[in-house]
Amino acid sequence: MPVFYSPTSQNLRMGQASRGGSVFSNNKTEDFNSDHNLEQEDTTVNELVSHLPLQMLLYFNVVYFPCWGASAVIMLDLKFYYLPGYYQGLLVTGIVLLTLCEITRLYLGYIGNLKETVPELAGFWLISFLFQFPILLFLLTDQDIVILPLERAVHSIYLVFILLELLAGFFALRAMTRKLSLQFHLRQFGEAENRQHHNHHHLQPVGLTPAFGVPCYARTVLPMPTHTNNVHCH
Repeated sequence: MPVFYSPTSQNLRMGQASRGGSVFSNNKTEDFNSDHNLEQEDTTVNELVSHLPLQMLLYFNVVYFPCWGASAVIMLDLKFYYLPGYYQGLLVTGIVLLTLCEITRLYLGYIGNLKETVPELAGFWLISFLFQFPILLFLLTDQDIVILPLERAVHSIYLVFILLELLAGFFALRAMTRKLSLQFHLRQFGEAENRQHHNHHHLQPVGLTPAFGVPCYARTVLPMPTHTNNVHCH
């Protein structure tokens, strides 16, 4: 019985990749068969997904960070001897931890956003959410640490930066994950199509079927003589 192979169409490949990307990144169930959605997915695969608002926030955060650090150290020095011993230790630990985490966080954010690398950007987002955000809330809400007016102002601005970067980082991560998912599925389809073409080359045309007038293929691993082109399938 003849076996026919047909190459996978580009529209089918894009449609399958779009569905895969929706499952793994955006969790959507809408239909991707329209030409508009196919063109949009093709654009998503090739476009740059570096998030401009996030990059702007990171730039201003780098500029603001030394001002925040100097203000925090000066305010801590002014009130240090008026605090209980355990609050002295908590504040020193909090500021040191904030400073170390902030240097690492800004570096990961810059690298992850500019180079479109998901692990670095995910690390930036997790550090912002798990370390910077809780420590800043502690510095702004615990009245027993004697919050000074300048301290409240600089910490509030810093907290606004963290919240905006968390929001922008979430959208940047979603866009990068969606692009990587589409690229992965398109790469899988490309490898499958290459294997399909490789198998197709092992099929030699023997003639035309009398009923349908289409090529009939016979699988062979040996060179075929020229006179077999006149043989027909039955």
